[in-house]
Amino acid sequence: MPATSLAEPVSPIAPAGGDQSAFLRQTMVDCQVRTFDVTDQRLLERMLEVPRESFLPASLAPVAYSDKVLRLAPTHPAGAERHLLPPLILARLIQGAQVTPNDHVLDIASGSGYSTALLAGLAHDVVALESEPEWAAFTRNAIAAHGLQTVSVVEGPLAEGVPAQAPFDLILINGAVEAQLETLFAQLQEGGRLLALTYEENDPTKRAGKAVRFEKIGGEISQRTLFDFSLPVLEAFARAEQFKF
Repeated sequence: MPATSLAEPVSPIAPAGGDQSAFLRQTMVDCQVRTFDVTDQRLLERMLEVPRESFLPASLAPVAYSDKVLRLAPTHPAGAERHLLPPLILARLIQGAQVTPNDHVLDIASGSGYSTALLAGLAHDVVALESEPEWAAFTRNAIAAHGLQTVSVVEGPLAEGVPAQAPFDLILINGAVEAQLETLFAQLQEGGRLLALTYEENDPTKRAGKAVRFEKIGGEISQRTLFDFSLPVLEAFARAEQFKF
């Protein structure tokens, strides 16, 4: 993970008898998120409000505020795993989206629902799309427990989006992609943005990923690179293998 701070932050000391979760959120924001050039005050305040551990399986709660990629393992063999974006990566993606209070948002591969909860406090409403029944149910329960009434959870193929609720002002994909974005581009509103972590076709090592902001302008899709990264590719957005002579 790229480091952007010029000096190692001093480790804060938790106050005795204080709110440990609030303390850990403050530490996450100060020592991880702010040092990765995240300056959006609305987003920082939202990250201080949402308890990340509430949007994780109990087994991962102790590492909820880690700066590492967290693997969400399915409980049944046929299920697909999810990789929860580190807070600093997710924060930079959301900041790059420039979310407004009027935005109608599609959150793809919502996993355990943390990204959805953050977006719910920034946008007008959020549709969380998850292909795995286990994670869709987890997101529904977590969202309901926190009373987030502007969120709906849809279960279905990730690459197909949610055409019934399109067009969207913003689409956020929680994971890396290689292809299969055309259907989602078609579900963007004019002026809409799609934020994704992408790999180039000529990068078999999967070490030179880019966070990209796509934007629909005049019916055409433009793109701008935000920062570098390296994360696992979502199966639904993997490039099809091609036969080579």
